[in-house]
Amino acid sequence: MDAISSVLRRCEIFSGLSDADLGLVAGAAWRREVPAGTRLFEQGALRQGATVIAEGRVEVLRDNGDGPEPIVILGPGNVMGEQSFLAASAHTASAVALTPLVLLDLDREEVLAALARDGAAAIAVLSKVATVLHQRLLYAASPRTGREQAFASGRTRTESDLLGTLEVPEDALFGVQTLRAVHNFPITGTPTSHFPAMIRALAMVKQAAARANARLGLLDGAIAAAIDTACQEIIDGHWHGHFPTDMVQGGAGTSTNMNANEVVANRALELLGQPRGAYAHCHPNDHVNLGQSTNDVYPTALRLSAIFMLQGLLAAMERLQAALHAKGLEFAPVIKMGRTQLQDAVPMTLGQEFEAYAVTTGEDIARLRETARLFLEVNMGGTAIGTGICADPRYPEAVVEELRKVTGLDIVLAENLVEATPDTGAFVMFSGVVKRAAVKLSKLCNDLRLLSSGPRCGFGEINLPPMQPGSSIMPGKVNPVIPEVVNQVAFQVIGNDLTITLAAEAGQLQLNVMEPILAYSLATSMRTLTAAVNVLTTKCIVGITANEERCREMVERSIGIVTAVMPAIGYKRATEVAKEALETGVPVRELIVRKGYLTGAELDEAFSLEAMTRPRPIR
Repeated sequence: MDAISSVLRRCEIFSGLSDADLGLVAGAAWRREVPAGTRLFEQGALRQGATVIAEGRVEVLRDNGDGPEPIVILGPGNVMGEQSFLAASAHTASAVALTPLVLLDLDREEVLAALARDGAAAIAVLSKVATVLHQRLLYAASPRTGREQAFASGRTRTESDLLGTLEVPEDALFGVQTLRAVHNFPITGTPTSHFPAMIRALAMVKQAAARANARLGLLDGAIAAAIDTACQEIIDGHWHGHFPTDMVQGGAGTSTNMNANEVVANRALELLGQPRGAYAHCHPNDHVNLGQSTNDVYPTALRLSAIFMLQGLLAAMERLQAALHAKGLEFAPVIKMGRTQLQDAVPMTLGQEFEAYAVTTGEDIARLRETARLFLEVNMGGTAIGTGICADPRYPEAVVEELRKVTGLDIVLAENLVEATPDTGAFVMFSGVVKRAAVKLSKLCNDLRLLSSGPRCGFGEINLPPMQPGSSIMPGKVNPVIPEVVNQVAFQVIGNDLTITLAAEAGQLQLNVMEPILAYSLATSMRTLTAAVNVLTTKCIVGITANEERCREMVERSIGIVTAVMPAIGYKRATEVAKEALETGVPVRELIVRKGYLTGAELDEAFSLEAMTRPRPIR
């Protein structure tokens, strides 16, 4: 029992309980060991209780309809499913063991039955659970701080900077400089925490810096280890709610860098056994930011986050490409009219049309991968303007080497740090390729809307999956809402590319202070485009069906098929037939036979699917 209580006391939701109260919970716990790879619970399944991790690491994943995505990695002392003590509910995510685990399971009914025997204990335990959950929600859901925390506990700690003192929420991992930024920049309402890739990238830079400084003997080993652990927790998905600074800010990203410094420092202080804000033991600037400047940290983190976010976009586009290719195969036998300038052109197959969409999507995937390699060059160690002031001469190479280990990427140090510090050319090029993908995706959606138009008075060649009623006044109307929303996302991406271009152009001398709007625009483009591609694939492309009879009917009625016999009867005769067919409404086939230009058998060959949709020898 003592061993179980010891493990429970390490958990945030059970810390501070009396021995007696904790004993009631411990009495309902049972120990189990599970191997790596074990699925601990599934999203949507009913919570049976809480599970405490005593040893090992667990990955939590959430599926929002596009496949499971990692949310957070939990380790010893973390609890899963504690909400079940307050109310019966379903898991909002899934969990899998990354390593062999030792777990303590707390059955909901057994814990509540134990607490029912002692009202005071029940109040103490359930109040602690509710308080912890409430604090997490505040930092997870709120883009601001201050007012929300004032109505929470009201407790604060005093911190100071060169402008004076401020009261910082006691339970905040950030500090005074972050709070000033929150007050100064209520711009977009989008905090850094809305982009987990950016926070993870910042933590990786701080972790690499701490390791490099420790290796060079510039940072105390115990402090470096605490910083390293704090950074790893952030990389694993913890504490992201403590990054409230608005994505768009003045100061070239200084507020975001200081937000990271303060969160890492305060979490490191806790690991060192010190209270938050006791910066004499681990300082945001002197220790966490050692050998760094916002001007090398921030652009490096932007580059890394772009690479990380790209993985999601590429995965989404690969799924889209596969779905389009599958439709290309499915629709291979369906003959239809091709069109140029929205006029009848020559026959093709619906499969050819969709396979072309698959190919163009693949081209965009390749271009995105190629251009993203520009982000592997960083200016770490350049500090303020690239001259390396306040950094050890050995530090640039050391920190880049550590960053390669932390990220697993082939990161290289820029050849000239003075040149690299203000240079945002890589963002301009990459954004242009993202825009290209959005433009082509929008063109695809325009085509889908045309091809599905009708259902009786339009093209009507394909059917899009019906997603929702289309009108508040017209019964039976169903709109192409999925292509429409993708079009709108594409428009935003195109606009963001212009913003990025202007931000890059606005750089002056040794720094580009407009990088925050560049970061926000690019991150927004990649996040919304990824979501749009996923929605297009899962809610539209995979469910498209062909109206084969309608497609063939329009081919047979079209004057465009006369092109198929033009090599046999000549351009002049073909033009005469096309003109007469258009004026009289008589089918092209009937006119050719009536005029004696070709026999019925010869027409059957000329108008065959193979002859009309691909090259063949001219006879």
